[in-house]
Amino acid sequence: MQSAARRVERPETAPDRDWWRGAVIYQIYPRSYQDSNSDGVGDLKGIIRRLPYIADLGADAIWISPFCKSPMKDFGYDVSDYCDVDPMFGTLSDFDALIAEAHRLGLKVMMDEVISHTADVHPWFKESRSSRSNPKADWYVWADAKPDGTPPNNWLSIFGGSAWAWDTRRQQYYMHNFLTEQPDLNFHNREVQDALLDVTRFWLERGVDGFRLDTINFYFHSQGLEDNPALPPAERNDQTAPSVNPYNYQDHIYDKSRPENVGFLKRFRALLDEYPAAAAVGEVGDSQRGLQVVADYTGGGDRVQMCYAFDFLAPEKISAPKVKTVLEDFGRVATDGWACWAFSNHDVKRHASRWGEGEADRTAYLKVISALLMSLRGSVCIYQGEELGLTEADLAFEDLQDPYGIRFWPEFKGRDGCRTPMVWDSKALNGGFSTAKPWLPVPAEHLGLAVDTQKGDAASLLEHYRRFLAFRRTYPAFAKGEIDFVSAEGNAVAFSRRYGNEEIVCAFNLGAAPATIDLGGGRAVQALAGHGFSGALDGGTVRLDGYAAWFGRLA
Repeated sequence: MQSAARRVERPETAPDRDWWRGAVIYQIYPRSYQDSNSDGVGDLKGIIRRLPYIADLGADAIWISPFCKSPMKDFGYDVSDYCDVDPMFGTLSDFDALIAEAHRLGLKVMMDEVISHTADVHPWFKESRSSRSNPKADWYVWADAKPDGTPPNNWLSIFGGSAWAWDTRRQQYYMHNFLTEQPDLNFHNREVQDALLDVTRFWLERGVDGFRLDTINFYFHSQGLEDNPALPPAERNDQTAPSVNPYNYQDHIYDKSRPENVGFLKRFRALLDEYPAAAAVGEVGDSQRGLQVVADYTGGGDRVQMCYAFDFLAPEKISAPKVKTVLEDFGRVATDGWACWAFSNHDVKRHASRWGEGEADRTAYLKVISALLMSLRGSVCIYQGEELGLTEADLAFEDLQDPYGIRFWPEFKGRDGCRTPMVWDSKALNGGFSTAKPWLPVPAEHLGLAVDTQKGDAASLLEHYRRFLAFRRTYPAFAKGEIDFVSAEGNAVAFSRRYGNEEIVCAFNLGAAPATIDLGGGRAVQALAGHGFSGALDGGTVRLDGYAAWFGRLA
């Protein structure tokens, strides 16, 4: 390793090893959060400057998207040095300062760990591709061509085309689930696993509280290299790739979500457990088996603590029936697993546009669905700017940076629209993000949603997030309780959250028209205040105006 780890002294008081259960995690895309050195790109010092904002919002932790050294072909998801910070974002000392300030403010720090693949300029891959007999020859997934020179099988890349690229030096194909510049590591090689666990320990020693594990179900492939079977057209709904991509035509049973992965996750969890309260959340990209994979990877207490699938990150609009179905389905397959739910992130169209367009009152709609998200059983991820109601930016082709979007333009415009800079000051140049030209444009329509326009306005979406997160912290049932659904119809959804002797009833109307929910008259219910919604209890019936919610405690 190029940089020595720095052992961080931790408080003597026993930490809460269970802090992650029900935690609210605020995702930061570092290129777009705050630029501190006027180069148009966000950085670690910029994040440090804005940490008080996140603490004031009420989050428990931050997840920082990749900032390790990288050629930036996929904006940090192609790592060339796992143990150093890319100069674009700062230095290891800057990261140490970020950890210290976050901890001072009571925030946990989770970093994005991208270990399914590296950049093709990583020293490991340079050595691996140099010959078939070097010490790292088997560190990546290599295979011979078929007799006719074509790739070993029919596996496809999410970024388009074959998942195999020809290497002239080794006269073999190497596997890449994403860009050709992102060769996949061979997790069947124990040395590869050991090296990646050493990387993980490096960051734990610096004081990191946990990790978001990119593409956690892509680590292993079938060593038999069997062809993936075709999917019937009606089942081609993979949310990890756009509909214009034939990747969706296959059932990916041989190139991801392999059973061998559980063994590595147990090794990973054993390492985490050496530290006072380290935790991990995995990204599961598998539309055919997503919730089952989440259950498999988080069950037993000896794998990762939590995972998220794409059930609420999909284009399909959230609805009362879908919420009930997803939560109940997960409850059936996961006896002791734990999910982390999100409506937006750096890979999907922002939900303010994806779902909010066409609603009679978009701000009111965003308030009620955010309250729903923060009331579900599971942990929560909030993506930077969703607390402001930022919409998906409609960028011109010449402004695109995302290779995924450039590849599938114009039918699919890529991920740049959700990655535009955070807006802090409506009157400042570039919304207060940078004094230089930003790496992506700041949409004019975002300036009216900037932090300075919403802070202190009780009716704003930002103040709603702050208010509701404070309300949520008052009742432990929201973070750690069980969930039981109450019968409701139409756009209404209701459930109770039970923890110890406390049971909270939560009722939501996701539509513009009024709704009622019959709670029955079996137990007395005390209405709760402090959440900002105007629903009312009339006998055993909850009456909700459009986009309203109600909360009560069962006696």
